[in-house]
Amino acid sequence: VQLQASGGGLVQAGGSLRLSCAASGSIFSLNKMGWYRQTPGKQRELVATITTGGVTNYAEYVKGRFTISRENAQNTVALQMNSLKPEDTAAYYCYLFEWRTNGRTYWGKGTQVTVSS
Repeated sequence: VQLQASGGGLVQAGGSLRLSCAASGSIFSLNKMGWYRQTPGKQRELVATITTGGVTNYAEYVKGRFTISRENAQNTVALQMNSLKPEDTAAYYCYLFEWRTNGRTYWGKGTQVTVSS
């Protein structure tokens, strides 16, 4: 399984960005896709996830500002980020978790989001 993310960039505080991620390869039908983020010297942290059935989970620090969505038929996931803050600056990683016994986790390459104050 390969994950290809796109949509990062530089934006001013209060602005918006949309990240997209496309999964390809042999994808198990029941899965969870989402986004984590990481800044230098810190652990990767959850941003948002969404299951095949549409159940979402958001980190507290993005609730009300970020919206995750997916297209199951296309194996894509998107993250709409509004009201961005400088503390949202990070490398954002797309991920896919297979919801089955011994399910694997896959990661895409990070896409950089930089929010200037």
